[in-house]
Amino acid sequence: DGDIGVHFPDSDPRWQGADSLKLLAHCAQRVAARGARIVNVDATVLAEHPRLAPHRALMCTRLAAALQLPVDRVSVKATTMEKLGSIGRGEGIAVMAIATVELSS
Repeated sequence: DGDIGVHFPDSDPRWQGADSLKLLAHCAQRVAARGARIVNVDATVLAEHPRLAPHRALMCTRLAAALQLPVDRVSVKATTMEKLGSIGRGEGIAVMAIATVELSS
């Protein structure tokens, strides 16, 4: 179905300042329209700052709502880069996420 740039190109002014949770919900709807369902999501945030522990529960709740999943099917973890590289120097944040998707039979 293409990558994020196909559906939400940064050259299209419609997406400037867009709510990322609405974009995520749109992606979940596309998955459903293709006869599949998202089973769970696991995300790891790589950042030196801010500390995410106080925000993890709310992040999981909001992601679960956007994906129409029970909150126990969404995991958000955080780790630092131990001061290594641009992320470790606090110049950015990265996220790695995996979603298990099941085709309907």
